Formats: sequence, structure tokens, C-alpha cells
Amino acid sequence: MSDAGAAHARFGDYLELTKPRLSLLSVMTALVGYFSARPAFDPLRIGLLALGTSLAAGGVASLNQWMEGETDARMSRTALRPIPAGKIAGGSAFVLGWLMCIAALMLIFTGVGRLAALFTLLTIAFYLGWYTPAKRSSRWSTEIGAIAGAIPPLIGWSAAEGTVSALGWILFGILFFWQIPHFMAIAWTYRRDYSAVNFPMLPVRDVSGGKAAGWSFIATGALVAVSLLPAVLGLASAWYGAAALAVGAGFLWQAAAFLRPANRDAGARRLFLCSLAYLPLVLGLLVADRLLLNRP
Repeated sequence: MSDAGAAHARFGDYLELTKPRLSLLSVMTALVGYFSARPAFDPLRIGLLALGTSLAAGGVASLNQWMEGETDARMSRTALRPIPAGKIAGGSAFVLGWLMCIAALMLIFTGVGRLAALFTLLTIAFYLGWYTPAKRSSRWSTEIGAIAGAIPPLIGWSAAEGTVSALGWILFGILFFWQIPHFMAIAWTYRRDYSAVNFPMLPVRDVSGGKAAGWSFIATGALVAVSLLPAVLGLASAWYGAAALAVGAGFLWQAAAFLRPANRDAGARRLFLCSLAYLPLVLGLLVADRLLLNRP
């Protein structure tokens, strides 16, 4: 884009560059990890954790769009993002992204904890160094991205405890398995866009959608099983276990509907919407159970 276009970039354009809704998910899951560990109330540490995580997520989003500006311009769902739309220069996104990532690491290292900073660094490295390049070459890019997307609860848990115990890793597992049906539903809906830029994702390679739907169903089943582990291990109450089972059954039902070839497009949309409801419900139930019932 031209320098004139860059000069007219608005605050809203830079905010859009940081993908605020996706960044908010990282912040909220980091806070879920923190509060699930039930540390002593420390508003300063909570604020620094939230700010550091938001800076890291926004920086990663900016750098991701800088790396994918050319492919974003060729897909209808991303063509209006700030870089391909000519609202922000690629160089500006590059500088802003790295400044945010560096600020996040410094803030978390000095104000939250070294292990939390290490997990933050791993999130940045996995997302930019592994997941983003893998989208162009690997069928497993969704699963690679799910690893990066599942780390924020570990940032929060380590911020609270200085280490990561069993429930922290269970939260990692919940986030990891949740992302597979969530993003498979998205990828199937926008498979023509991804095919146009030669992203070898499973919904692109699998023309019928049967394999993508089957993998979504398996991952959803694994998600429900992992979500029940806190109750099984005595880290949450039986009330949480029953609620998580009920919510998970609804999610699994929608994953099963995605298996039906005749209604696969509609099934993908319903699965996506169900995934948006599932995650805050099950994580909210777990945090509430931990804080209110004072489990070990």
C-alpha cells in the first residue's frame, strides 16, 4: 500500500489488526487458568497477566497478518483485513507486532513470573514459527495451531502457582481438543477460500467432508472425556461433572450431525455456533466450582 494510505490509518484499523475477539479468548483462558489455581487475591498480578496476555495475542495476530498478507488478499473472508485492504502498511504491522510481543514478554517476566513468560514465548514461537508456515504445507496445521491456542491457560496457572499441576494440563487438553471441531467447522464452511490459496487443510483435501467430520467427532468425544477428568480426579465436584457431561453431550450431538453428508454445510454452521457456547460454559462451570466449593 502507499505511504498516503498508511498515513490515514485509523485507530480502529490498528485495533482490527490485533484481532480483538480472538485475542480476548487468549486473555480469558489465561485468566481461567489463573483463577482455577485459586491463588491469593492479587489485583496487580491479575492486571499484569491480562495486559501481558492481550499484548502477546495482539502482537501475534499483527505478525500473522503481516506474514499472510498475500494469501489474505486472495480470500473473500480475509480480503478486507487492514493489510490487504490497504489500510495499514505491512511494515507498520511488522513493527507494531514485534513491539507488542516484546512488551508482553518483558511485562510478564518482570511482573508475573518466569514460567509464565516462558509459556508466553512458546505461544508466540509456536504460532508464528510453526503454525503460520504450516498452513501452506501441512495437513496438520489445525492441530499445530491448537497447541499454540491451548497454552494460555498454562500462562495463567503458572502465574498463580509458579508451576503447572494436573488441572492446569487438563485445561490445556480442553482447549486443544475444543479447537479441532471449532476450526474444522470454519474450514469446511470456507473450504473454497482455503483451496484458492492452496492451503492443504483436511477440509480442502477431503472433498466429501467425511474425514473432516469424523475427526471433529473423535476430537469432540476426547474433549468431553478430558472435561470430566476434574470430577473424576476429585479436583471438581460431582455437580461440575454432571453439568460438563450435559454440555458435552450437546456438543457431541452437533458433531454427530456434522457427519451426515446431506446436511454437512448446515451441520458445520451449527457445530461452529455450538462450539462458541460450549467453551465459556464448561470453563465457567469449572472456575465457579473451584472457587465456590473449594475443591483441593
